Amino acid sequence: MQKNILKMLLAVAISSATFVACNDEEPKTVEATPEVAKEEPVTPVAAKDIVDVAIGSPDHTTLVSAVTAAGLVETLKGAGPFTVFAPTNAAFAALPAGTVDGLLKPESKAALTNILTYHVVAGSVKAADLKDGQKVKTLQGEELSVSIKDGKVMINGANVSAADLMGSNGVVHVVDGVLMPKK
Repeated sequence: MQKNILKMLLAVAISSATFVACNDEEPKTVEATPEVAKEEPVTPVAAKDIVDVAIGSPDHTTLVSAVTAAGLVETLKGAGPFTVFAPTNAAFAALPAGTVDGLLKPESKAALTNILTYHVVAGSVKAADLKDGQKVKTLQGEELSVSIKDGKVMINGANVSAADLMGSNGVVHVVDGVLMPKK
């Protein structure tokens, strides 16, 4: 009986920690059923991939639309690992008028893909791995510049406002600007 109670408490703790860490869903209530007597294995909740992390954020609906329009959802749901510097809706809104609408058109798919892959780095690069003056190569082919001043991390001048949002296939860092490649 004590084993069952411990297993249920462990399952509740793991589920609660997962939901709190993701912070993208309404709180859920877990009800224990004491009349269940047989022992069942505790299955950990599967982590969301980096696309699901973005989908779960109300601040990244424009990014999700752009990733979908570029046909990159399947790629970014792949094994990875990937590091994504994810611009917020406000970052996209700060672009010149009509830019986002133009990029979301089917005829702009190549340009959109170029911009989006400039926000993705191969490998799982956590905030602690970033160093001032570091250059990181993107999937697009160009490099991003890392700067750290007074503990504040910036990527190509965009502030990292939230770091190390872990997914099952990589990590997401929220940035307050859209990173634009040179080519």
